[in-house]
Amino acid sequence: MTNTVTDRASDKEIEVLVLGLGNVLLGDDGLGAAAVARLERRYHIPEGVHLEDGGTLGMALLGMIADTRHVILVDAVRTESPPGTLVRIDGEDVMDAVRDRLSPHQVGVADLLDSAHLIDSYPASVTLLGLVPETIELSVQRTGAVETGLDALVEAVVREVESLGYTMRREGEDRDPPHAVRDLVHHFGM
Repeated sequence: MTNTVTDRASDKEIEVLVLGLGNVLLGDDGLGAAAVARLERRYHIPEGVHLEDGGTLGMALLGMIADTRHVILVDAVRTESPPGTLVRIDGEDVMDAVRDRLSPHQVGVADLLDSAHLIDSYPASVTLLGLVPETIELSVQRTGAVETGLDALVEAVVREVESLGYTMRREGEDRDPPHAVRDLVHHFGM
């Protein structure tokens, strides 16, 4: 019985995982969760694609990563570019980025991906999509620069999923969540 990465990749349970990362209590760092929430409200998510708000869970996400063929990480990414700039990092460059450019939870994401390598369950592809944060200080609101770039980030995620062979069909404007959820969404700006 062979146990190669190629053999394991074909047995993955989730084909595409869109994983929002970050802490919604640290201003722009919560953009990963906000992007996943917008995708959930605005698009029909096809079978084989899974959206997850991974928050700052780090190693707790290892089982999900191990069961996934393609991972799209969505997070705040520090670069020299102006706040709100769309960032796309692909392949081997993702490991360097999660070690050096993510927000305070970066060590957990780096450990997560390193662990997936160690157990021979690294996804066939990993892409990091994000926006450059303006601030990751204690706040439940995102800055204007990041808020303005959030729709472009959501569209970039949709294009990435579609490049993997899935159709993300827009379902009009945001579907209206229940009243209590709508109040929270408004408060946190999701």
